Amino acid sequence: MIVVPVKDGENIERALKKFKRKYERTGVVKELRARQQFEKPSVINRKKMMKAIYVQHLHAQED
Repeated sequence: MIVVPVKDGENIERALKKFKRKYERTGVVKELRARQQFEKPSVINRKKMMKAIYVQHLHAQED
């Protein structure tokens, strides 16, 4: 459960902004989207490999 401490006289928009920021940091929305669309483990591994190759190329270009 997310608890947002609100000070006396604090603007409701500011409190709502704090809540939204905390909610985003928990990763609930990201996890929900990941659960809605299942990916096979082989596809996940392929994506990780492609990302690693991409990052390696970027580091090679910098040097």
